[in-house]
Amino acid sequence: MKTSEFLSVLKQHQDKSLLFEYAPEKFVGANYHITEVKNITIDSVDCGAGTDFWKETIVQLWESPKEKGKRDYMSVYKALAILNKVDHIKPMVQDAEIKFEYSNEDFHTAQLFVDDYALDNQSLIVKLSVEKTDCKAKETCGVDPKAEVKEETSTCCSPESGCC
Repeated sequence: MKTSEFLSVLKQHQDKSLLFEYAPEKFVGANYHITEVKNITIDSVDCGAGTDFWKETIVQLWESPKEKGKRDYMSVYKALAILNKVDHIKPMVQDAEIKFEYSNEDFHTAQLFVDDYALDNQSLIVKLSVEKTDCKAKETCGVDPKAEVKEETSTCCSPESGCC
């Protein structure tokens, strides 16, 4: 989801609570805070010597240990106010992909993308997902994208493949 799309969804549902589902039926605690918003520029070279360049917006979510028993979630209105304030200080790239950085004691730190969202009477639920790593140079490295890649026999980035 693009940053502009996410902000648009927030604008349409300001009267709701904002929940984040980081895995099926697992939610960021009601004690979360938006602790940082990052404008990230990726300028990369893949294992086939291909270059790429893109921007992302990363919103960091943190659960406050002092508010562990909190039951009321942040309102969409408050989250939108925070993001609007950030945008006035350091403008967000509206067509950049938005991701959420999160971890807790049972879930490793990850940057999660917005897979979908759902609504009920009280809440806007943002459904987050992990994005698996992938070889972007399959053709250059001779990897059949349809074949299952076995770690022992992968040719992408092996010394004899010529792509690394």
